[in-house]
Order: sequence, then structure tokens, then C-alpha cells
Amino acid sequence: MATEPHRDNTLASKEIPSRSTRFSGELRNVTGARLEAEKFLSDLARTAPPATPEYWDDILLVVTELAANAVQYAPGPFELSMRRTFDGVHIVMQDTNTTPPAPRPFHPSRGGGGIGWHLIHTLCDQVSVVTHDSGKEIHVFLPW
Repeated sequence: MATEPHRDNTLASKEIPSRSTRFSGELRNVTGARLEAEKFLSDLARTAPPATPEYWDDILLVVTELAANAVQYAPGPFELSMRRTFDGVHIVMQDTNTTPPAPRPFHPSRGGGGIGWHLIHTLCDQVSVVTHDSGKEIHVFLPW
């Protein structure tokens, strides 16, 4: 009597995509980081599409904010790492500034600014900052 082979369809049985890209820290690298995130999400969506289209957009927005902050506040290179987790996406932005980010007041009359850190906390399930001698890592988890 022949039996069907058992197929393990859990996340642990699938190759979990990840990507890490280093940037020089120039203004154009904000777009580069967003494009790398889009490539990662395209690869990820082939095997595990997002639960809602908004999750894709939220991840791109958070990556753009993190990269823009790295360029604006941290001199030198930064690194973007992304990986699939059981229920979402883990993003790490590593830069050369040892000062943890802090919320700033929003002043539209002075050209805006000051909403990025609030936005990141609103869109992400978890946000943490790890500082070390040569900079910091910002870890964020978003649903997928």
C-alpha cells in the first residue's frame, strides 16, 4: 500500500529569505535602500504574500524613514538588513551614530520634519535600539 509523502508546510521547512545591503551614507542611498527593500519584498511575496497590501507599503515607508534618518543624523555608511520572521519582517538599520533616536516636536511652519520616529513606532509591532561603541542598530518588526 502506497502512502502520500508527508509535506512539511511550516515556515521552518521553507527557505527564509533575508537580505543585507551596505550603503555609503549619501542622500541617494535613501532611494537605494527603498529599492533594496522592494526587491526583498518581491522575493518574499513569491512564497509568502503579505496578508494585506498595506503591509508592503508600511515596510517601504519604514525603510525609507530609517534610511533618511541614517543619512541625516549619522555620518558615514549604514547597513540595511531584512529577514522574514514567523509572522512578519524584521528590519535592522545599523549606522555610525551612537545617540539613540528621540521624538522631536512637529513644526509644520518650519518645513515639517519630526514625525518619522513617531511614524515608525506607529507602524511597527516592536522597536528597539541597541547602541555600541561604533554606532547603533535600530530593530523594527512589522507584520507581513
